[in-house]
Amino acid sequence: MFGTDGIRGPAGEVVTTELAERLAFAAARELLADRSAVGSPPTVVIGRDTRPSGPELEDAAVQGFTAAGYDVVRLGVVPTPAVAYDVSLYAALGLMISASHNPAPDNGLKLFASGGSKLTDDQEDAIEARLGESVVPVAKPGTDLGAGRPRRNDAAAPSYAEHLVGTVGRLDGLRVVVDGANGSASLLAPEVYRAAGAQVTALHCDANGERINDQCGATHPESLAAAVVEHGADLGVAHDGDADRCILVDATGTVLSGDQVLGLLALARKEAGLPGSDVLVATVMSNLGLTQAMDQAGIAVVRTAVGDRYVLEAMLAGDHRLGGEQSGHVVLRDFATTGDGLLTALQVMDRMVRSGRSLADLAAVVSLLPQVLVNVAAPKERAEAEDVLAAVIAEEAVLAGSGRVLLRPSGTEPLVRVMVEAPTQQLAEQVAQRLASVVGG
Repeated sequence: MFGTDGIRGPAGEVVTTELAERLAFAAARELLADRSAVGSPPTVVIGRDTRPSGPELEDAAVQGFTAAGYDVVRLGVVPTPAVAYDVSLYAALGLMISASHNPAPDNGLKLFASGGSKLTDDQEDAIEARLGESVVPVAKPGTDLGAGRPRRNDAAAPSYAEHLVGTVGRLDGLRVVVDGANGSASLLAPEVYRAAGAQVTALHCDANGERINDQCGATHPESLAAAVVEHGADLGVAHDGDADRCILVDATGTVLSGDQVLGLLALARKEAGLPGSDVLVATVMSNLGLTQAMDQAGIAVVRTAVGDRYVLEAMLAGDHRLGGEQSGHVVLRDFATTGDGLLTALQVMDRMVRSGRSLADLAAVVSLLPQVLVNVAAPKERAEAEDVLAAVIAEEAVLAGSGRVLLRPSGTEPLVRVMVEAPTQQLAEQVAQRLASVVGG
């Protein structure tokens, strides 16, 4: 039921009010085992994006949490990282109701454990196993565990915004166009960037959930790129529906890869001599060009499975400070417990102002190799078949260290993803097609 980033699907079909209530109750019951760390009664915070289905799902989740004995704080429409931030400050559990970059008819449920981190696979499995439990108040004689109480916290967004602005110096004079994807950062992102001193032009910031991610935001940066050039801005920032990531556009309208953003931030930390600046955590999908650039700078790259929670797990295990994905999820552990698109954009803008360099110049440190991804309809076992592994070895010999091959089974579909990087687009396509033919049998 849980994907790489919570539960997601069509609202009313997959993500129903019944599921929201049962998930809240099951999560509270499963994660309430250690009462000593969370106080009595414990508190859960709930945020949501702008989708029309959000309020109804929120009401259902409140019913589940309060039945399990949690006090519930409704944060209203806030970015996902704002939920994680509030959990890290005072709550035992957090829930974000959002389908991120998915279209408006979808919605999703994303949980944060005590401390503001995403759940582990084991925690998700345990919660899923309890979804069949009846949602009834669990008060017991002689205990203080009973029905919780809901309340609102309208100060959550301002507090989170103040935290963000406090992570950077003044950005006076910097011109930025921000695309809010009509999502949860539509109102907050322009306010935050202005508070830091930037001159802001807002785009797709109507907070209309019917149009969330509709030809806008991180998955559709075309209109942002055009607006950056039209307004003569220094950069553009496109958020997704829940603002846990961002896609950046330089002054020429060129859309940057998340790998380029990771590279420029890693170098900024290295030049500043910050603790832990000799390691960058990235996923197996990050471009080989990022690794090559980091090698030249003396920064080791630790690779993880796809998903920002796996990035964070590796960061916590090694006490690393910076990590992320090429999709724009960036985790800056000096300031946050999860991916944060607003924080990422602010840190990049701060780097631009402090260095006096353009975004294009800073991003040029990472020369991306052509990358080809082919989805092959095949059972996941084909990724480990003998003939496939032999073909991979043969193609790696063709690349001779100048490229990379990765085969990855889909976690949700009967697909094997064939990814190839090579010095030229033509070579990458040729290798990918040959491997796809073998995988497809």
